[in-house]
Amino acid sequence: MELNLLEKTELKIYGLKLEAVNLNKVAAVVAGVLVLPVDKVLVVDVRHDHICLDILSKSIDINHVAGKEGVLLRALACVEGLELTEDAFIDSSGILGLIGCEESEAKILTQRAETMVGEIERTVLSRALVYATGFEVQESMIEDTNSPYLIGLLANKGYQAAFGGILPDDVSILTYKLRDAAERGFGLVITTGGVGAEDKDFSVEALTKIDPDAATPYITKFTQGTGRHVKDGVRISVGQYGLTTFVTLPGPHDEVVAAGAVLINHCNIGRINKTALANDVARVLRDKLKHKHLHHQKYH
Repeated sequence: MELNLLEKTELKIYGLKLEAVNLNKVAAVVAGVLVLPVDKVLVVDVRHDHICLDILSKSIDINHVAGKEGVLLRALACVEGLELTEDAFIDSSGILGLIGCEESEAKILTQRAETMVGEIERTVLSRALVYATGFEVQESMIEDTNSPYLIGLLANKGYQAAFGGILPDDVSILTYKLRDAAERGFGLVITTGGVGAEDKDFSVEALTKIDPDAATPYITKFTQGTGRHVKDGVRISVGQYGLTTFVTLPGPHDEVVAAGAVLINHCNIGRINKTALANDVARVLRDKLKHKHLHHQKYH
């Protein structure tokens, strides 16, 4: 089970006598015991009484750390030019600090951690945040009918849904707010508006800064540069960051209602397949747009 190291990545090993030791071999031994890629472990400092390594990974499997002090010290004793004193030990903090626990305690700690992480994950995945975007909403030029609708839809599905506020047409602020929502423990974050082809539409661009592999299917395409279209089409997007799934929807309320009916079928307070959700939402919105065009042609 992977646990986030929360920036606590240093591992100090005390009680060593070194003579022409190859530090790359030391790092490789540590990587082997912790089951990490060799390039994720780096010796960053050597002192008379200890060496310090940095784990260049955001997370680590608790089963590969808890109670592994003895295993690691015995492995290091086999490195040429490295000798352990009788009082050798490993010092660290955070998740890496579990390396020093007794092997008999490691299994109990692992089980407790798995239970705790499972509870945290379920809580995060059940929390949803809805944002409106755009100056027209921000300046009360139009009523925000989308946010109350989506919050009600999600609440009926069992989510703890809340309104996050109105975000401006600014890609930097949008990116910050989306990432902040994830850091605050919301498992589902939805925005409405800002997915068009004009120079004030940045919702999709903000999301792809957080998840470069976000699914971004087109709703319709244009010839770039014609009229107000500075982009080549209208897209929605679904991306992920940690436990959080982000969905950027259009602004028109009838399109949000159409997309919401599809969205809610994918949202079962659990992991969401971003590609499947994005494609299903895009499909219903393309059908909606096609129907609008037919209706327009019929009466004009």
